Amino acid sequence: MVEYKCFKCEKKIKSAALEKRFVCPNCGGKIFYKPRTKVKKIRAV
Repeated sequence: MVEYKCFKCEKKIKSAALEKRFVCPNCGGKIFYKPRTKVKKIRAV
């Protein structure tokens, strides 16, 4: 299951909650993003 974050209130939302209406159940925002789980660090030369 994919987790999204609301851009407005920064709360996590599961994709099951967004199946019927694509609005945040907490604040009513309509912009979401997928937070990165792992960030790969590389050394610049």
